[in-house]
Amino acid sequence: MDVYLPIANLSVNGLVIVALGALTGILSGLFGVGGGFLTTPLLIFYGIPPTVAAASASTQVTGASVSGVFAHRRRGGVDYRMGGVMVAGGAVGSLIGAVLFKFLQSVGQIDTVINVLYVLLLGTIGSLMFREALGAMRARKGGAPPPARKRRHHPLIAALPMRWRFYRSGLYISPLAPLLLGMVTGALTMLMGVGGGFILVPAMLYILGMSAGVVVGTSLFNILFVTMVTTMMHALTTHAVDLVLAALLLLGSVSGAQIGTQLAAKVKPDLLRLVLASLVLVVALRMLWGLGVRPDEIYTVTLL
Repeated sequence: MDVYLPIANLSVNGLVIVALGALTGILSGLFGVGGGFLTTPLLIFYGIPPTVAAASASTQVTGASVSGVFAHRRRGGVDYRMGGVMVAGGAVGSLIGAVLFKFLQSVGQIDTVINVLYVLLLGTIGSLMFREALGAMRARKGGAPPPARKRRHHPLIAALPMRWRFYRSGLYISPLAPLLLGMVTGALTMLMGVGGGFILVPAMLYILGMSAGVVVGTSLFNILFVTMVTTMMHALTTHAVDLVLAALLLLGSVSGAQIGTQLAAKVKPDLLRLVLASLVLVVALRMLWGLGVRPDEIYTVTLL
């Protein structure tokens, strides 16, 4: 079933795009993270231009985050004050990301920068996750439970001025910390099409020291609004959002997320983290290999 993508300016098999969306939806349901950090690389591997893949993936993440936010809201798992500060930072970060995106696009380096960012981020995060998951599995096999994580924010966070109370998160810290974290996430969302959950969740736990009960819900709350802003920025500045591509991805991810949620209840958490870390590392290595291989077409002509 061939479908023409007007912004990408090519025809693709619509069922393949739906299947890619379903795969990222399954991963999202299994591992509790947004599928944006895998959607963009998979689209690039399939032949979608990196600029269109990044812009359209953020649109998909917006739609996929809605149901998650409502589910966590019902059980009180969203810190709206913390989320609001991070969304404000994310809006500023998306503006910075838009300027960088246009500049890199004008000098013809945006595709390379997107690939390099994915290699660095996925390689680093995948390695840390793999080491942690492997250590936890070895500890359980030896009969010793893994050490409990101490909930404490980073010493640099404690040194920041003008503290606020974030009651749901159980924190008394400066709003500058979540504001800066939101800015970084917003810029990365604009450049890479990621929701930012795979960066936000560890940062909120280990840097801000947030309560684990509100981390995922607050992260989804931030992702929902930041991806909305970045989608609008892409539509107004880069004109790289392909609504046909985004609709096909969303169709697959909504159904895939339900399957992933059911599978998650049947598999051990440590094994899930190990599988996710391995998958992230495989994608990072594949993108690294693509950066070093001579392309089939050395020269391309595009309209900026």
